[in-house]
Amino acid sequence: MIHKANQHDTKMGYWAAGLATFAYPTLEKICGDGDYRGSFVYEAYKYFGLRVEISKKLKTHGWQVLPKRWRVERTFAWLNNSRCLSKDYELTVASAETLIKISHIHALLNRL
Repeated sequence: MIHKANQHDTKMGYWAAGLATFAYPTLEKICGDGDYRGSFVYEAYKYFGLRVEISKKLKTHGWQVLPKRWRVERTFAWLNNSRCLSKDYELTVASAETLIKISHIHALLNRL
């Protein structure tokens, strides 16, 4: 789910969690970054029964891969292969979300 930049992640994350549990009723756990701390974790569990795993900053010197973060980065890298997603040409959030879905479908069909 894509939302506007002027909407806070915790509010729209709650909406996305609701849509995800509707689409996938067996969903038990979701991952999020530090922006989803606090009320989102509580509300996701209270209303949807979802456990939220928040990635934490590692206190190390130098560069280090965050656990499970590579999945997100890999997904964004796949999206960079789509020419239509190289710039923000879309006028609405719905069209941007549709183009991302089309890009993922294209990548999956290429793997068949």
